[in-house]
Amino acid sequence: MIAALSDDRSEPRDEVHYRSGAVLADQRRVMVLVVNLSPSGLMIRSDVAVDVGDRIRIPLPVIGETPVVVRWALGGRIGCRLETAIPANRYHAVLGAMAG
Repeated sequence: MIAALSDDRSEPRDEVHYRSGAVLADQRRVMVLVVNLSPSGLMIRSDVAVDVGDRIRIPLPVIGETPVVVRWALGGRIGCRLETAIPANRYHAVLGAMAG
């Protein structure tokens, strides 16, 4: 696991607590906990080893399987950028579904 890349987020994150499956770059399926979300990124918690630049797929409510790129990983926390941002008109629906 490698910590890297500066924290270049421009959007505030909303705290969530959402368990989801994830498909890693090597196609392994693992459980992760999404702990925060913004329209263009998220942070998950997981003990799996990932590298900066890895592509992961994480199913999110309302929008389905979402490809993300690992931006940093440190101590079980993994910061990711969504390959395609959540559309503004769907973001609150995604958040609401994660809370329910």
